Amino acid sequence: MIYDVRHQTIYEYSRVVAYSHCVLRLLPSAQPGQKLLSSDLAIDPAPAEIAERVSFFGNRITSITIDEPHRKLRLDARSSFDVDRPPAPMASLTPPWEDVRETAFASLDLSPLSPAHFLAPSRFVPRFPPALDYAKESFRPHRPAMEAAEDLMRRIRADFTFDPKATLVSTPLSEAFEKRRGVCQDFAHIMIAALRALGLPAGYVSGYIRTVPPPGKKRLEGADASHAWVSAWCGEAAGWIELDPTNATLINNDHIALARGRDYADISPVSGILLGSGDQDIEVKVDVVPRAA
Repeated sequence: MIYDVRHQTIYEYSRVVAYSHCVLRLLPSAQPGQKLLSSDLAIDPAPAEIAERVSFFGNRITSITIDEPHRKLRLDARSSFDVDRPPAPMASLTPPWEDVRETAFASLDLSPLSPAHFLAPSRFVPRFPPALDYAKESFRPHRPAMEAAEDLMRRIRADFTFDPKATLVSTPLSEAFEKRRGVCQDFAHIMIAALRALGLPAGYVSGYIRTVPPPGKKRLEGADASHAWVSAWCGEAAGWIELDPTNATLINNDHIALARGRDYADISPVSGILLGSGDQDIEVKVDVVPRAA
């Protein structure tokens, strides 16, 4: 399936911003199961300086400096993808999760996709003992790793309520866990915390998910969504398996990956500093449009 994706982010400031320096993670790179056909990033006002680099985990990072006074910043990222993911391995044939844990801790690989980088606590996924207790119900002794991870994913979908008003980007996972409410970022962090508490490698993936309008209704512009899900390492043969706890599904051809890392801090779309004061309003619109066959 070929998709055209448009991701618009508009910042409006209550007072003039004299200077801003931003780090953007809005341009995709090649990802497993999808081919990047094209990408472009339009910025208004035009930056005085712009530079691009690739992070350790392979994410494209654009650094910009705007030195002219402005009240609005518009970021318009457009990309096209050919998504064709192979079928996932049979869950029951993956190794027992205890064996996966031992293999991960014994790994000498230090490449970006090594399980070694995804075992330790990280900025948005600290040690959280209640996550271990929650995970144990799914990870019974000697259960196949992928089978147990899928069960954990389905339990999160059943036990937690999607509520965009319940949390902010900065909300700690402990609060989302306590409320049993949140958004895809929260559910991904909770699942990662549960897997790592067991000693299993788990990472964070950002991207998009295609939404299908109700029968007879038109697709609304800007109505698709940025999304986040989990990548779980299930042994050397199965490798990294991606799971979506918000929707209780394995990642399929309706998902488009943008960036990956240990948690949200590694993939945040926009971060930076401003020289100015006052409030800001942020509007984000996403369009995921499949091309006609």
